[in-house]
Amino acid sequence: MEYDFANLSHSQFENLCRDLIGAELGVRFEAFPEGPDDGMDGRHVTADGAIILQAKHFLRSGAAKLLSKMKAERESIDALQPSRYILTTSAPLTPKNRTDLASVIGPSLHSTGDIFGQGDLNGLLRKFPNIVTAHTALWSQDSAVLKSIVTQAVSDALPKPAPVPSSLARLLPSSTEPNAEPPARDVLFILKASPSDDEFALWLAPKLEAEGYQVFADILTLQPGDRWRREVSRALENRAAKVLLVCRNSTSDDQAMQDDIDIALDVAKALDDNRFIIQLKLEQGRKIKGLGDAIAVDFVRGWGEGLGTLLDTLKRQRSPKRADEAVIDPNWEVFRRRGAIQLKNEPERLTSNWLRIVEAPDAIHFYEPSGVIDVDRMKRFAATHPFPVAVQGRGILTFESENAIADAFASVGRFKLKRSIPLDQLVQEGDRKLGLEKQPAQNLINVMLKQAWFAFCREKGLIEYEFSGGSSFHASPSVAAIGQRIPWGKQGDRRSSMLRNRAKGHVWQFGVTALPSFGPFWHFKLKSRVLFASDNGTVQGLEIDDKRKMHRLRRTICKGWRNKQWYGRMLAFLELLSGESAYIRLRLSASDEVVLEAAPILFSSPVSTDLPDTQSGDDEETDLSTLGRPEVDEEEPA
Repeated sequence: MEYDFANLSHSQFENLCRDLIGAELGVRFEAFPEGPDDGMDGRHVTADGAIILQAKHFLRSGAAKLLSKMKAERESIDALQPSRYILTTSAPLTPKNRTDLASVIGPSLHSTGDIFGQGDLNGLLRKFPNIVTAHTALWSQDSAVLKSIVTQAVSDALPKPAPVPSSLARLLPSSTEPNAEPPARDVLFILKASPSDDEFALWLAPKLEAEGYQVFADILTLQPGDRWRREVSRALENRAAKVLLVCRNSTSDDQAMQDDIDIALDVAKALDDNRFIIQLKLEQGRKIKGLGDAIAVDFVRGWGEGLGTLLDTLKRQRSPKRADEAVIDPNWEVFRRRGAIQLKNEPERLTSNWLRIVEAPDAIHFYEPSGVIDVDRMKRFAATHPFPVAVQGRGILTFESENAIADAFASVGRFKLKRSIPLDQLVQEGDRKLGLEKQPAQNLINVMLKQAWFAFCREKGLIEYEFSGGSSFHASPSVAAIGQRIPWGKQGDRRSSMLRNRAKGHVWQFGVTALPSFGPFWHFKLKSRVLFASDNGTVQGLEIDDKRKMHRLRRTICKGWRNKQWYGRMLAFLELLSGESAYIRLRLSASDEVVLEAAPILFSSPVSTDLPDTQSGDDEETDLSTLGRPEVDEEEPA
């Protein structure tokens, strides 16, 4: 696993470097609190002098800015007079980068071997794997570590099943003597059609047991045939406090179910309990024979809502609970896993819908006006500024230069630069002086990144549309004609997909909503969207104002699109945005930008599955369900 350390804050990166270099040298470095560090992030003092460690988290800034920074710190390094100086950085370094850095650091650096770049730090992580485990911020990028930890946690949390399940046997009367004391009726019996309702029973039963009830369903026994039927009937007759009857249209047609219902009706009559059977309705349909007009618990609108109603019903009817703490039978989980898809110990490459942010400005600037200003006027100017500007208190946060802000906001007030705040630090920690906690700070930068994306897409001439989950941008007639194929893919494996076409009397236009995120590393998440217009014979179609109709069209016209088609359209859309470049550049100011990789991130899963009903690539491309126009609308080689 190669780390780029993008998800580490400055302080986390410093701690990691102290541990790695300390382990490599066999020494312990002193750590210092956050704040001015006098040119050192770690120190090991010996009789011969001090070894000074400096950690520079310059991943997005690159080697050039690191070199400039070290030139500025040469005087501080010389003043420390270390016996040995060691530099670590998250930036990748070439041999020339190391030579240039050595020349500006000076004689305190013994050799370029004391400069540890991104590749060197990864080598030390492989050498000292225990340090990976100790630094939890790295785990979000290491599937092997995460798998080990999660597997162990799940294993520890799950109750261990008994060697021989006895869920049915323990419910049977312990004595056949006629004068023996009858067993307690303290069990909720789930009656269901098997196996169609197994999933529901396995979901419901543990939740009822978590509330203190004792639950039984036939899925807990592996005894088939007549003996199984007899034993279940005996347990129902002697131990059932309530019968929970899972009701579907098919329930009345299942003869075994009808036999169980007849037994339950006999028990209800013997107990003189006309509420002995509680119906759990999973779908609208006909009534169950023998149950009359009894009101059923409604699970049609949602299982969670139905569970709440059922628990209220059981409480009102005073159904017996355990006197001690709740116990969940581990066999529910055992049987649930029997139908699970098995994992294969084979790695699999997975394509995401994430675009990694590879470059961002080092700092964001806070400007404050002198004197009294009209705050509402300042907000209006901020909203109409061509680059992202966020109002914070009496001032503004922006990536713009002081001269640019002075000119743009001259009619509002005289704005002066008060502070420049490291961007990573603001996102990771917030800023107390500005009164910004971590989450509000992240929200603020998130909005500014969105504004940069919006401006980029508008400049490209894309169609903007407001969905409930955020603004989306779609291919317009000016960038993609109806039926035009947009090439995408690597050299030698080029393909093409349509971003606009006609289907069922409408024009569909593919697009995306972009959502910035900072974890586990900086990226944009893309959500595929489809916008529709009525086909009136023009290239753009007639706009549809009815959002419900728009939703129905997405569910019908796009229903046949397989993952391959969605993926191809997204890559074609990204090709449209990036052109010949491998990057998408979003302007944050006249001189600063955030840079995104135009190709989605690939993830590697350590395991894979044999999923059922999987078609080959060729089969998917010729599938007749795709949009109703498979002969012209599928992806094809470019």
